[in-house]
Amino acid sequence: MMTSKARLGVIVLALLLLAYTVYAKTYQLTALMVCLIGYTIWSYYREGTVLLASEAFKKKQYDLARNLLADIKNPDHLRKRRRNYYEFISGSLDLQLLNYDSAERHFQIASRLPFRRKSDKALIFVNLANINLMKKDYDRVKTYLEKVKELEVSSRIAQIVNRIENEIPK
Repeated sequence: MMTSKARLGVIVLALLLLAYTVYAKTYQLTALMVCLIGYTIWSYYREGTVLLASEAFKKKQYDLARNLLADIKNPDHLRKRRRNYYEFISGSLDLQLLNYDSAERHFQIASRLPFRRKSDKALIFVNLANINLMKKDYDRVKTYLEKVKELEVSSRIAQIVNRIENEIPK
């Protein structure tokens, strides 16, 4: 849960401590500093700032969430459990800016990734159905709604599905 600047600060501090531990010949602490530096670099690529962006998104701090997601240079390096939320939050932010093509692309990528809860996956398919409803691509809307019905959904999502089904022309 660190930004890139915080990670850089931790690495610089750890490098200073690493130099001191080598000078003091405390090799156990040297190994610990090497592990800390390695983990910090690994977490930069595999964890990113997705968790911070998720918290900002939940607090409706959308500009902060956008900035934190923009901090991730290559989302392909993220773990699957992070990449799914990266794509979901990116899609939601694009949807908010009425950038439907980009939002659809992010939601489609997220739909292929694993989620812990089936309701999260259902919410992605509902968003995809909504986007295609706005584009008047009714065949894709029906396909996404069928996928939602295969999953366990909450009553709130079921109501949204019913509303979307009512908007599809017969």
